[in-house]
Amino acid sequence: MSDFNLVLKGTLVFADRIVPEGYLAVRDGLIAAIGQGQMPSARESHDLGASLILPGAVDAQVHSLSQKNQEDFIWSTRSAAAGGVTTIVDMPYDEGNLVCSADAVRSKVAHAESQARVDFALYGTVDPQEGAVRIREQVDAGVAAFKFSTFGTDPKRFPRIFAPLMAECFAAIAPTGLTAGVHNENDEYVRWAMAEVKASGITDYRAHEMSRPPLTELLAMTEIYEIGAATGCPAHVVHCSLGRGYEIAAGYRAQGHRATVECLIHYLTLDQETDARRLGGKSKCNPPIRPRAEVEKLWRHLAAGNVTLLSTDHVSWSLDRKTNPDMLANASGLPGLEAMVPLFIKGALERGVSLTWAARLMALNPARHFRIDHVKGALEVGKHADIAVLTAEEHVFDASKTGNNVVGWSPYDGMTLPYKVAGTYLRGALAYDGSTVVAEPGTGRFVRPPANLSLQDF
Repeated sequence: MSDFNLVLKGTLVFADRIVPEGYLAVRDGLIAAIGQGQMPSARESHDLGASLILPGAVDAQVHSLSQKNQEDFIWSTRSAAAGGVTTIVDMPYDEGNLVCSADAVRSKVAHAESQARVDFALYGTVDPQEGAVRIREQVDAGVAAFKFSTFGTDPKRFPRIFAPLMAECFAAIAPTGLTAGVHNENDEYVRWAMAEVKASGITDYRAHEMSRPPLTELLAMTEIYEIGAATGCPAHVVHCSLGRGYEIAAGYRAQGHRATVECLIHYLTLDQETDARRLGGKSKCNPPIRPRAEVEKLWRHLAAGNVTLLSTDHVSWSLDRKTNPDMLANASGLPGLEAMVPLFIKGALERGVSLTWAARLMALNPARHFRIDHVKGALEVGKHADIAVLTAEEHVFDASKTGNNVVGWSPYDGMTLPYKVAGTYLRGALAYDGSTVVAEPGTGRFVRPPANLSLQDF
C-alpha cells in the first residue's frame, strides 16, 4: 500500500503547459509526486476524467475588514474556499484600525487565525503622521508587501501618501526585498473631476467613470513608477483598468525597472455601457469600470504577457451601501472571491487564451510577488498541496443561492459560467466539496516570506 494520502487525476494546468490524464500525489499536506497515466495507489484516489486541476489561487487583494461587523475572515475565506482560492492577501485598511505597526500586524494575525478557512498573508502600510519609521518592524512581523495610495479616501483609514513621503517609504522598503503596491489615482485630478460631475447634475451610472477619467490613473502610474525607479524599490500598481497603463508598465520594465501591474477580474468581465448601466452602485469600484473596448484591450495585454497578477480587490459591502440612486454616494468595491477563477476560465475560453495563464496570473506570479513561493503558487513537488478542481458544468452564478458570501449579492449574478469549482484542497485536505465549504474556522494559517530577504534574492 502506498503512503500517499491523496491522488487526483485529471487535466493538470501548469503555468507553462497543460497535461491531460495527469495526476498529483499528496503526502502530509505537500505535493509528493506528479505524473501522467496510471495513478499510484493511495488512501484516497479520485479519477476526475477531463476535469481541470489547477493550483489553488492566491488572491493578491482582499479587504476582509472594510465594513465593521460585516464580513471578516470567517466569511471572506469561506468565499475563497468556494472559489478555488487557497490563499488570500489581506489589505491593511480595516475599518477602525490601520495596520501600520508590528503590534497591529500581530493582532490581525491572531484575529484572522481564529477565523480563517484558507491561508492568508498580510499587507502593511504607514500612518502619514509617522512616516516610514515602522516599516522595518512590520517586515519583521511578517507582512508580505506594503500598500499606499496616491488618492485619499479617508485621512485615517485610507490616507493619501503624497510623493515625498512615498519616496521615503519606498527607500525604506527597497532593502527588505518586499514590494510597494500603490492605489493609482491622482488625488487633485479626481477631486476636480468629481466637482465637475456634481456641478453637471449627472447622478446616474455615468457619474462615477466621469469622475475618474483615464488621466487620473495614468498620471498616478507614472508617479509611482518614477519613485520606484529613483529608489530602487519594486513598484507595483495594484489595479489598472486601461490598456495604456499596461503599456506604461511594460515600458518601465523594458528600461530595467521592477515595475509590475495588477488586473482585477471585474475589469476583464464588466463594461461601462452595459454592466454599469445595469448594476448602478453595485458596479462602483476605484478605478471605475471602463467601456467594452478597454475590456478587450486588457485581454490582449494579458495574452501578450503585460499583466503581472490577476486578483479581485474583494470587499463585501452591504446592499444599503451599494444601491443609492446617486452613483457617487455608494461605497466602492465589489465581491469576487467566489467567482474569479470560473470567470477567468470563461473569458479565456471565449477568446482563445491559454488556460496556463490561470495558473500563472492567479497562483505562480502572486506567490512570487509576495515572496511566499517557497510554499505556495504551483503544482510542484514539495509545495503545499493547494488545489482547485473545476468541472465542465455550465451553471448560472447566483451568490444568494450559494450561501458563501455574507451579503448574498454579486455583480456577476445571472452570468452563465462554463466551469464550476467542484473541489478545493488546502494543504491536501478538502476545504470545499463542490457544494459545501467543509474547512472549519481556524483551518487557515498565516503565511509569511522567509526571514532575512533582500532585494538581491530576486
